[in-house]
Amino acid sequence: MPFHVRLLASLFVISGLLTILLGLSALALGVGAAALVPSAGANQFVAGLTAAAFSTLAFVALVWGGAHVGVGLPLGKHRRWARQAALLIGTVDLLLVPYGTLLGGYALWTLLRADGRRLFE
Repeated sequence: MPFHVRLLASLFVISGLLTILLGLSALALGVGAAALVPSAGANQFVAGLTAAAFSTLAFVALVWGGAHVGVGLPLGKHRRWARQAALLIGTVDLLLVPYGTLLGGYALWTLLRADGRRLFE
């Protein structure tokens, strides 16, 4: 079972880093859209809305990716609180089809089994 927990911890960190990369990309698009607002003429509202949408997506992605990395590292060290946090994040990940569903299902399968629970006691 320690193999599955180490693998899950690695998958959490990798998923988090990729989500942070997505967040940084969305942030760049938000900054680019914001730079177009003054020169958009009649479409200033649309440019502003686009900038706000990309900035919001960037913020959510950066926080969500940071949460995955912040839980994945201590999960590999078998911290008790990290198991609980990974179960919470894994449950929410189930809604993020298709990769989040796989990661969340694997997290629940790994951490809810009897030997997974024993590892964190």
